[in-house]
Amino acid sequence: MAAAVRIRDRAPAGTEIIVYEQSGRLGGKLRTGDIAGTQVERGAESMLMSSPDGGESAAIRFARRLGLGDSLVHPAAIPAALAIGGKLERVPAGTLVGVPGDLSTLGAVATPTADADRDEGHPLLAEGEDIAVGELVRTRYGAEVADRLVDPMLGGVYAGRADRLSLATTMPALARTARTEHTLAGAVRAAQAASVRAPGRPIFASLAGGMSSLIGAAAAASGARISLGLPVRELQRTAHGWRLLLGPVPMSQTDDVDAVVLAVPASPAARMLAGVDLSAAAEIEVLGYASVALAAFALPPGTELPELSGFLVPPEEGTLVKAATFFTRKWSHLATGDGPVIVRVSLGRDGEQERLRYDDSVLAATAHAELGNLLDTELPQPTASWVQRWGGGLPQYAPGHLDRVALARAALNDHPGLALAGAAFDGVGVPACVASGEKAADDVLKYLEKR
Repeated sequence: MAAAVRIRDRAPAGTEIIVYEQSGRLGGKLRTGDIAGTQVERGAESMLMSSPDGGESAAIRFARRLGLGDSLVHPAAIPAALAIGGKLERVPAGTLVGVPGDLSTLGAVATPTADADRDEGHPLLAEGEDIAVGELVRTRYGAEVADRLVDPMLGGVYAGRADRLSLATTMPALARTARTEHTLAGAVRAAQAASVRAPGRPIFASLAGGMSSLIGAAAAASGARISLGLPVRELQRTAHGWRLLLGPVPMSQTDDVDAVVLAVPASPAARMLAGVDLSAAAEIEVLGYASVALAAFALPPGTELPELSGFLVPPEEGTLVKAATFFTRKWSHLATGDGPVIVRVSLGRDGEQERLRYDDSVLAATAHAELGNLLDTELPQPTASWVQRWGGGLPQYAPGHLDRVALARAALNDHPGLALAGAAFDGVGVPACVASGEKAADDVLKYLEKR
């Protein structure tokens, strides 16, 4: 949708834009739902306010472009915790996605190794090197810091394990400073110092009308023809552009277009690219995905919860619940004095697909029971609940991901008018996806201008 709006803004008047969506609804993992009369996100609940250079993020600029600037809302300034050994421990301050720059701040959360993070006289990483986040943290700080702090923090974003996630992709600022600094603490502090943040600007934002309002506004602003429920099965190069084969065999339809932005997950992207460039397809198809589920509970008014926005759960705790958000406390614009207390929990990590294969009632009951155990209290039964599944929903960026994407895009230089966009290539999160779509739109517009 970001690509469609960008093309509408910059293409000549009269340009026809078509958005093909194989499902029956737009928006992907931006989906706003309802529980007991309260608006609760069934997917991404917020977006970053700032970009690394200190300006507004691509998502915030996009929201303003769509006339939604006045709808931006921000979470309450209350802390989060980690569930460790039956207790909720406050997340230590001053970390970079869980990686501490000062080991003295860890408290009861984790104990670093005795000889942690010695200066060995050379940078942590060679130029261009990429390793798993967990490997770096374990080597420098020890297993407890990796397992109890970094793993749950990264898991909250990617539903993945730190030992399998690329440092360069998930924490690019730290990867850059690790190529010059001799200690991990020094690299974290250098990355934090290089970050530019506007004074007083909140870190996250959502929309008062729900994150889905971004999609409705984008569809309207793009003026695109929206094609729902008819998947694109194949791309073919033609003398004048591209032919799209739509729908099932043997009743396929075709559309001929000038250029294509391919903004789909890795597997269908690789399948469509296989008929265009096998080398590009091969680089993309190796990307794995984690399946997750969300469960929301409307608890009776007045249900007592800790004074937190929520908590994260390290994998070593063994629970299916990996995170919980006290939704009506975190997003105070949703709270009413006599309304329900809403808690949303996230279930499942990479490699735990089997644990999610129970029906919704079993998943909800498991989540409710585990939530009570983690809070060390007997929670009342919910007055309403729902389960939202995201099968294969979150890409798992293994070390070397950026190089593989660069190789795929380089291969597509021989096929102008075709650009890749989306979380499969450029990162999860609304700002990353918006920026990716806008860049892909710019690429195809440059091609069309040269024709």
